[in-house]
Amino acid sequence: MDLLANLIAVGFTEYEAKVYLALLRESPASGYQLGKSAGIPRSMVYEALGRLNARGAILKSDERKTTLYRPLPPDVLLNRYEQEHRRLIQSLQESLHALYNAPAEDRFWTMSGRDSILAYVVQTIQEAETELLLVLGDTELAELREEIMQACQRGITVSTILTGRGELNCGQVTRHPPLESKLQELVDVLVVVADKRQALIASTEAVMTATLTNNRHLVLIARQFVWMELFTQRLYKRLGVELLANLDPEDRAIFESFSLGTESRVE
Repeated sequence: MDLLANLIAVGFTEYEAKVYLALLRESPASGYQLGKSAGIPRSMVYEALGRLNARGAILKSDERKTTLYRPLPPDVLLNRYEQEHRRLIQSLQESLHALYNAPAEDRFWTMSGRDSILAYVVQTIQEAETELLLVLGDTELAELREEIMQACQRGITVSTILTGRGELNCGQVTRHPPLESKLQELVDVLVVVADKRQALIASTEAVMTATLTNNRHLVLIARQFVWMELFTQRLYKRLGVELLANLDPEDRAIFESFSLGTESRVE
């Protein structure tokens, strides 16, 4: 772990981080000692010590001949930083939300980066009011399971197509047949349709990208796709062997591939 870089990331300057790390290794210490052990010019050591002391990150003792310093214990320091950052984030959320204006519009927006896309999906699930329709692979299912379960507990109607081997005990769930998943290229796809108002379709390959829209026609198509897949699998469970035998080979192969996965279930 790069301790210097991580301390800088939470708000230390480079010299402050070097001084604090030097104090963790050896304290109490004078400014002169810290300059030598941290490899910092003497003038910069005292400037860094002054800022650290003003922020309450170190303790000092004025002795007869010199001033000695020791670090605030790491647990105390980091707990305080965590509380300060939590308050800052909460304040930013409230202030930025008041400024944010997201009108309903028909444009298509694209975004990239797995963390950003999944964070957007989490927010979409958390803000759903009536309905969620999902297409999930195993990795995305594992990462979104908690939010999906909470949506079910809130009374949201959740319908999910699973393209992997994972399990989900929430709402209406079906497993997409492997052959059809390959034919429709659903193996590396994430779909989220919320409240008949917004659709997000993402590629979950190495470089994750997503398209999202409020266009009501495209949202309807995405919603209808998930609904029809669920309907088709419910229908398949009622088909007899004789009817399947009368289908064209290509269609029969798709229906027969349902048996390769776990049976659909409605809860």
